[in-house]
Amino acid sequence: MTCSAAQPAASQFLGVSRRLRGSRRQVGAGVLTALAASAALLASASRVEAHAIESSITRVASLNNSLMVSSQFSSGQPTVDAKVRLIAPGGAAIELGRTNGQGQLSFALPKGASGDWEVQVDGGPGHRDYLTMPVQAGKAQLDRLSERELPGLGDSLATLLHPGVLALGGLCGVAGVLIGLDRRRRRG
Repeated sequence: MTCSAAQPAASQFLGVSRRLRGSRRQVGAGVLTALAASAALLASASRVEAHAIESSITRVASLNNSLMVSSQFSSGQPTVDAKVRLIAPGGAAIELGRTNGQGQLSFALPKGASGDWEVQVDGGPGHRDYLTMPVQAGKAQLDRLSERELPGLGDSLATLLHPGVLALGGLCGVAGVLIGLDRRRRRG
């Protein structure tokens, strides 16, 4: 590449710097406004993601002592087509199927099951429920059922990939570039 080919690119960069320098206060105010708007978006996102899943497990006597998981959103709407998994005490996962139009799925425990089994209802990122079910001699102890509040890795990634978080990160990056350009210009 020759020097003459590099000169237009450098002068174009200086032109951008000159334009930014002329309206530095406007750019700064714009970045601050955008950051404030992103913060407001993130604050409202917690209300959107508060659409939690509430699940329960009952015994179905007519189906040879099978169990039924029922799941619904906090709004009362059934969690339709959610994946349901049964996790053995050793960590092995058994895919049970998907909830029906009423947010329900019936299943049976493996014969001779014992220990604390986990039932996971996965309605998509940000919409999961985890129930710990103690089992003795193949029979679920539903009176000792407990819910786990900690989100899984998928929930954490979904939060990180939320459009508001991405927008805020992008704006912080733009602000950093503008500050760097301004410092570079001042040094000379």
